[in-house]
Amino acid sequence: MPTPRLLAVLALTAGALAGAATPAHAGPPWISIELPANPLDPTTRGAFLLIHTFHHDAAMSEALSGRAEGMVNGRRQTITLTFENTSRTGVRALRKSWPDGGTWVLVLKTGQHGDATALVGIGADGTVRTINVPTEKRGSHIVPSAVSAADVDAMLARMASGKGAPGGEQKLALALAGLLALPAGVLALRRR
Repeated sequence: MPTPRLLAVLALTAGALAGAATPAHAGPPWISIELPANPLDPTTRGAFLLIHTFHHDAAMSEALSGRAEGMVNGRRQTITLTFENTSRTGVRALRKSWPDGGTWVLVLKTGQHGDATALVGIGADGTVRTINVPTEKRGSHIVPSAVSAADVDAMLARMASGKGAPGGEQKLALALAGLLALPAGVLALRRR
């Protein structure tokens, strides 16, 4: 029969082994956006978009907050957003709670101090035009960077002007030019 002292040693050893087997969560939180939501999952059906929250690389139900900043008929509006849990760990559904019309920027923050932010730009037609998770490089790591009120205002102004993401027109023009150049390059290779 084990003695109380042996039981205590076994309990401490088991606790130490369990702690060693559980990875330490280092690094900042992360946020990503999924759309469209899966209509086959009853917990995501009808959602405008889904928000994934992570601590470092592990999906976790981190703290999540958000607001919709809009420009409707020349007036600024702010609406606090609410989220619903889904059938997946670290994934919450956002249902549309802002009015139709105008342009909007969804400001979605995760982490204990809102450390990672996703900015989702919505055009006047109600569709998502851009998603941005601002980052910066620290050493060899890419980490979320702070988002200021000016960043939100700038994206809202781009949405209101119909331009969407910064530099989007240039990227589109370059992509189209590349597509046009591709057939010419294939013809040149065939002639050789």
